[in-house]
Amino acid sequence: MSRLKRLRKSLTQFPDIDPPSSWLLASESRAVWEFWAGLAMYFPVKHLSARGDGQPVLVLPGLGASDVSTALLRKFLDDLGYVSYAWELGRNRGFQDETHAALQGRLNIIHHKHQQKVSVIGQSLGGVYARELAKAQPQQVRQVITLGSPFGGHPLASTGIRFYEWLSGNSIEDLDFDRHHSIRATPPVPTTSVYSKLDGIVAWKCSIENGTGQAENIHLRGATHCGMACSPAALYLIADRLAQPAGHWQAFAPSGATRALYGIEDHHAALAP
Repeated sequence: MSRLKRLRKSLTQFPDIDPPSSWLLASESRAVWEFWAGLAMYFPVKHLSARGDGQPVLVLPGLGASDVSTALLRKFLDDLGYVSYAWELGRNRGFQDETHAALQGRLNIIHHKHQQKVSVIGQSLGGVYARELAKAQPQQVRQVITLGSPFGGHPLASTGIRFYEWLSGNSIEDLDFDRHHSIRATPPVPTTSVYSKLDGIVAWKCSIENGTGQAENIHLRGATHCGMACSPAALYLIADRLAQPAGHWQAFAPSGATRALYGIEDHHAALAP
């Protein structure tokens, strides 16, 4: 048994969830085609999407990624009429207290500049940061949208653990796993978790929000982990969630042909006792 498998089994305080399979990890190469599809369908999706109201949106990249990875999404938001902001902290090297503090300062600056609440979108680990920002400063956050973010389930149910160790310079055994319980808590603002059952990096059950009320889970069917911020279906969905009037959030309700792309109850059967 490998070192990571032994450690995962020893953390009995968490659900026993396996990382994605090797073939799912290999299928992440499809993210390249999702990016090109996002470019090819950019103007049709923009035409079909709800227009923005000028609200500020802070976009956070995933582990190992920089603002380059969210450039297409931020341009899309700007073209719809939002004011997007990159995180401007270089490469995401793991969850670190100093990075969280820097993001709190950045959120405060954006909120002060616009004099209105800020929507925060985070891909993968960026979504964990987004949720923690909303918990720390709920008076400054309008809503949170996470894309394939590992905030629940088992903290080691990922195929990216060794990459995390290499990038952060820390051994996974040294992490404060008790902190993961607080990460699971639902932010006190409208929260949308977007996940894919074909995610090759994060076990999709680790992206399921268990909160009620202003919290929802949306299955982006067929999506990869790495391409979740640039596919046409993702862009349309994000625009829909952001377009809701402040103070009047409603859960996503796909209709017609969109029901083939998005599932809002796909997680129920798999998570039932």
